[in-house]
Amino acid sequence: MADGARDEVTYSDRTRWQAFAIAVAVASLTILDLSKVNVGIPAIEQALGAGPTEVQLIVAGYVLAFGVVLVPAGRWGDLNSRRRMFLAGLVVFLLASLFCAIAPSVEVLIASRILQGISAGLLMPQVLGLTQQLFQGPARGRAFGIFGAVIGLSTAFGPTLGGLFVSLGSDDVGWRLIFWMNVPLVLLLFPFAYKLLPRTQPASDGPADLDLVGTALLGAGVLALMLPFVLTTGSPDDNPARWWFLSVFVAIAALFIAWERRYLAAGRTAIVDFTLFRIHSYRNATVLAMAYFAAMPATFLTLTLFLQLGLDLPAVYAGMVTIPFALASAVTSFYSGKVVDRYGRLVVVVGLVGVLVGLGGAVASALLLPPIAVPWAMAVAMLVAGAGGGAVIAPNQTLALAEVPVTSGGVAGSIGQVGQRVGTAVGLAAAVSAFYATVYREEGMFSQLVVYQDAYRNAGGVIVLFVSIAFIVAVVDLRARRAGRVPDRV
Repeated sequence: MADGARDEVTYSDRTRWQAFAIAVAVASLTILDLSKVNVGIPAIEQALGAGPTEVQLIVAGYVLAFGVVLVPAGRWGDLNSRRRMFLAGLVVFLLASLFCAIAPSVEVLIASRILQGISAGLLMPQVLGLTQQLFQGPARGRAFGIFGAVIGLSTAFGPTLGGLFVSLGSDDVGWRLIFWMNVPLVLLLFPFAYKLLPRTQPASDGPADLDLVGTALLGAGVLALMLPFVLTTGSPDDNPARWWFLSVFVAIAALFIAWERRYLAAGRTAIVDFTLFRIHSYRNATVLAMAYFAAMPATFLTLTLFLQLGLDLPAVYAGMVTIPFALASAVTSFYSGKVVDRYGRLVVVVGLVGVLVGLGGAVASALLLPPIAVPWAMAVAMLVAGAGGGAVIAPNQTLALAEVPVTSGGVAGSIGQVGQRVGTAVGLAAAVSAFYATVYREEGMFSQLVVYQDAYRNAGGVIVLFVSIAFIVAVVDLRARRAGRVPDRV
């Protein structure tokens, strides 16, 4: 009996869920480091003298590196061993977190954050590939429901956790605790990952080779696409020349497509399986996720900036406003993972309506209510948004991979994650630049509260636009499914 077959037989239900729990716990650490740093930004600015460009690199540099590494890491895991790639990613994440915690300057912190992003890019596609490998049918929907709940909790609890650590230490110690937290957690998780993750996996279709030229072109293309957005801060000092990187992206993309076609014509396996985009469910879900993830990280960053800078709310209390989002999204994510097999894309459409209502309520609260009532009203609005958000991520992920072969699970998940990271970079750039451009324009003309109300309103408008795009894609996809052009079941 082949190793892969033997592994499927002996891998019990209990062990599957234990392995899945370890994988999802590590995924939550990578998402926490995207969101919990947001609330520590004012302390980092003060401690290390970071300006707008450095702040953007600290936040979006992580996303940039994350996006560049995802697809080759997913492909390598599919071809060789997801387990080995996962363990290697954990070691890199541990070292990067340690370097962030002891960073003596903003330059070292930025470099360490980029290394952290690389480690997250190594880890996340293995989590998605392992989940698809471990579960089939309705069990996979439940697994992705739990995955979505954990990711939702991590995204929304991140600011609260970051604010708590900032408040526990002095100005130069509190933000460092945000990174120190990762060290004991990784040391705890590593031996369990080593023991529980499957040592074998189904053999990949086609030749087991890694397209090094295609990998380099893909990485350079993703870098050229994301970099101008990462360098956008809303400051008057932003260099317009950064947008020339988009022309570089177009040139690299053309070279990449030509190379991949030639590679495939030679009978070899390309780094990106373009046939995946012929799968309607996968393509639609990937576009939807890109638009949705353009909105959500920017939502939490601009919310905490408004509460801290506009209302002078301490970091820990600013972070607590997102707790209702976390709790609601966890509940609805868990249950939506159970019902997506029955209701399909309709679950996502309803969820996006809730997100739009909640985010609109948060902006209205900031503009219309007295300052003392704003945090409470925003918490209620975030509860509504979280209830909707939990019905978006997990069902959409399940629908995305429903028709994807298990042997392509890692690379398919990686491509989707690249879309999410590109969306995050674009969303952060658009919302943060709208926020700070308003501050630079109005500072000194109006009171502090009015300036930051206007900044949050403008950023909120950008965020709602991205969620609206996701909603339109979901409705179009739902109609296609009801017309029978796309399967509407997992």
